Amino acid sequence: MMKQRTYSKYAKEAALLLGQQIKLGRKERHWSEQILAERAGISRATLQKIESGDMSPSIGLVFEVAALVGIPLFDQENRVLATGIELAQSKIALLPKRIRSKTRGVDDDF
Repeated sequence: MMKQRTYSKYAKEAALLLGQQIKLGRKERHWSEQILAERAGISRATLQKIESGDMSPSIGLVFEVAALVGIPLFDQENRVLATGIELAQSKIALLPKRIRSKTRGVDDDF
């Protein structure tokens, strides 16, 4: 039996908002669920999960569907995205590669 993953209220609301924006974009284009699913290369059931804010579809699928219906995820300007990626990568490079938990000292005072 698989354990159900729990998500924060914020994460669930963000997924629901994105799903509703995707649904709105699809309807504004007068596309049926089947048409959008075919364009994205996914099943209609998966699209329904995305639009309902289900957390199980992969983020790549959700981003692809959002791009197909014209939902701006970050900034439409490609250079701004590239600059943001470069900035994040340069900050990551300054941090340690591995994060280790601090070990407790040995208590050998008998």
